[in-house]
Amino acid sequence: MTTLRTDDLDQILQDQFTNEFRIGYTKVRGFCLPTRYEVFADVIENFEVKNDDIWVCSFPKTGTTWTQEMIWNVANNLDFEGAKVHLSERFPFFEYSILFDYLPYTKIHPEVQLPLSTVDSVEYTKNKASPRFIKTHLPFDLLPRQIRTGEKKPKIIYVARNPKDTCISYFHHCQIIEGYRGNFSDFCRLFLADKLSYTSYWDHVLDFWKKQTTLNMLLLKYEYMIADLPGAIRKSAAFLDRTLTDAQVKVLEEHLKFASMKKNPAVNHEDVVRRNKERNKITVEGSFIRSGKVGEWKERLPDNVIQEFDRLTKERFSPYHLNF
Repeated sequence: MTTLRTDDLDQILQDQFTNEFRIGYTKVRGFCLPTRYEVFADVIENFEVKNDDIWVCSFPKTGTTWTQEMIWNVANNLDFEGAKVHLSERFPFFEYSILFDYLPYTKIHPEVQLPLSTVDSVEYTKNKASPRFIKTHLPFDLLPRQIRTGEKKPKIIYVARNPKDTCISYFHHCQIIEGYRGNFSDFCRLFLADKLSYTSYWDHVLDFWKKQTTLNMLLLKYEYMIADLPGAIRKSAAFLDRTLTDAQVKVLEEHLKFASMKKNPAVNHEDVVRRNKERNKITVEGSFIRSGKVGEWKERLPDNVIQEFDRLTKERFSPYHLNF
């Protein structure tokens, strides 16, 4: 098996994945995050959690938006009129403002009024009316202290996806939204070496997986949702103490189908893609909701990269009987 080089990755990260909104990266409790996390660390640590909060937690590009839309509609009795409000307002991204520092942009363009959910997403989330719906990609060890200690018991839905398809989807996301300028081969190496935001993927998934008996948590797999969306809807409804008729499940299934999500302006994040392409001077074309395929890695990844993914997955997941 060919060994993948790692000695040049820090330079690649600096050259290909920093910009005026993302100036660098830091390690926090073993996880990689933008250095801007340090500005928000204490606020996140001491965030006042509520027992009736509903949190969707995940590693990036594992079906998070899909899960958010499903959970919000189940919890709100299929209020499709209310679901026309942008998902980021109904279900804010808790730590969004640590990913990008928009201060340089607002200094150059003082006439632009950015939403509070962009400028200070933690403050925006804090002020939402209960029950609050909250999305986060933070690993378990960086969630607010009250969740980690069990002082508060919000409902948590964790969604996971196989690492190879996750890496491919994350690459396209980072190209069109976060300003990654490098090639796919180097991105895979960065992913495997835990150099990208929120990595290590394996630690991220395992830390939630191992706590499923101590948290008020539902674990979903992206592949299961693809194979049996009605089953995922029913399982989510039971977790949220909701009862849906077969007809309601069918209606929600239609709403959540990939083609429906892709053309739904409340969830397809076309506005985010457009805004970030402008601010990060991104020229790559693409969409936030892309293909949704299971097994795309078979067409995209070279053999030596597949072998390294498989080695790590077996080494890390097999002892916990976790597979995809």
